Amino acid sequence: MEQKLCIYNTLSRKKEEFEPITPGRVGMYVCGPTVYGDAHLGHARPAITFDLLFRYLRHIGYKVRYVRNITDVGHLEHDADEGEDKIAKKARLEQLEPMEVAQYYTNRFHAAMQELNVLPPSIEPCASGHIIEQIELVKQILANGFAYESQGSVYFDVEKYNKKYHYGKLSGRNLEDVINNSRELDGVGEKRNQVDFALWKRAQPEHIMRWPSPWSDGFPGWHCECTAMGRKYLGEHFDIHGGGMDLVFPHHECEIAQAVASQGSDMVRYWMHNNMITINGQKMGKSLGNFITLAQFFSGEHESLAQAYSPMTIRFFILQAHYRSTVDFSNEALQASEKGLARLMEGVANLKRIVPADGEGSVGMAYVDELRAKCYEAMNDDLNSPIVISHLFDACRVINSVIDRKATIGREALEALADVFRTFAFDILGLKEEGGNEGAREEAFGKVVDMLLEQRMAAKANKDWATSDKIRDNLAALGFEVKDTKDGFTWRLNR
Repeated sequence: MEQKLCIYNTLSRKKEEFEPITPGRVGMYVCGPTVYGDAHLGHARPAITFDLLFRYLRHIGYKVRYVRNITDVGHLEHDADEGEDKIAKKARLEQLEPMEVAQYYTNRFHAAMQELNVLPPSIEPCASGHIIEQIELVKQILANGFAYESQGSVYFDVEKYNKKYHYGKLSGRNLEDVINNSRELDGVGEKRNQVDFALWKRAQPEHIMRWPSPWSDGFPGWHCECTAMGRKYLGEHFDIHGGGMDLVFPHHECEIAQAVASQGSDMVRYWMHNNMITINGQKMGKSLGNFITLAQFFSGEHESLAQAYSPMTIRFFILQAHYRSTVDFSNEALQASEKGLARLMEGVANLKRIVPADGEGSVGMAYVDELRAKCYEAMNDDLNSPIVISHLFDACRVINSVIDRKATIGREALEALADVFRTFAFDILGLKEEGGNEGAREEAFGKVVDMLLEQRMAAKANKDWATSDKIRDNLAALGFEVKDTKDGFTWRLNR
């Protein structure tokens, strides 16, 4: 059955039915990390959000080119146009090459994403590898009259652009007031207006990362990279651009202006933004000094953490909230996610232990078809992962009722129910059994329990009641609940 995805477009401020520019194909660009430090929980949220979108688009039949960039130059210390390059600063302090710093933290980011079961993008370009494309972008904007050179740097002329187009349409800002208020600062520095942003920056003598250009030896402004690389790999018009809500202004607003100023039309059809993760109501981030790295979450080595949390607990914690809602970190919330994930995985494990009934059973295909339809309905409603999880929890209760012999399920419905869990919990939500060989260990564990219970059945058949009772009592002491059935036995571990 064909699925129709509806997503919230930040540009139109409403949900829209997704229609790709090219039928059957999707071009998607997501802003990746600035690699001057370890990834933290704030980085995990956009990675998981757009991994969910990537997985779902592919699942419903689209061929997706997913581009996620690495920012390894041009992201300055104070804002987009001023201060020291963060990677260069790290390199200077640690006496390393800037690309050594970038590569080290890129590798660390990839390792964390793998732990979180985030699929790699189709293309992962680096800003430093696309200087030529960024210079060409600046040349086009200059040629079209929307930028000016000043002392070897090039700035975007926001006021001139705003007279013809609308600078602020993504964030909903009226830039006329901002521009007028900034005029009293004119003459300070190189800009005509304080709202103008850098397309190219002349490098100071101490600046390590620099490239030759028609204007100076320097480096591109932060906003240029995504526009240049998005166009290179996805074309002048592509479907989806995503990132955190903190990027709406100025980064994505500037991207829109650069695209329109260089090619005369919008580049992106749908803008999507995930909301923030907060600590005590304050955004989590490096600049605020309140971040906890993913490595610290996995090890538990941070003063704010009551324990270590597994990568799948982190992923489940993020998926339990809608991507456009704020999520506030707390140990209590993560511990609740840990229990919820264990409950879901127990449901999956119990599916493998159910002996199907002869015939249809009291839980039939009508129930499974309705469950599947509800999960698709939730995903099609702007990737509503919390609702999907709630439907799977409801199904876990049905599975437990079958395990407890309060209901029965036929083979066809059982196989279909297992497919629903496999499709939505694993393929789409991206959850997985943890611990490396944990799945194999769980399977071996179950086989050992089954072997003991088969020995108990053999003892009962031989009227060896002492052995039968001993096996049952020892398993009960370990937390196993064993029930005899007409076909054999069922068991569950009460954790």
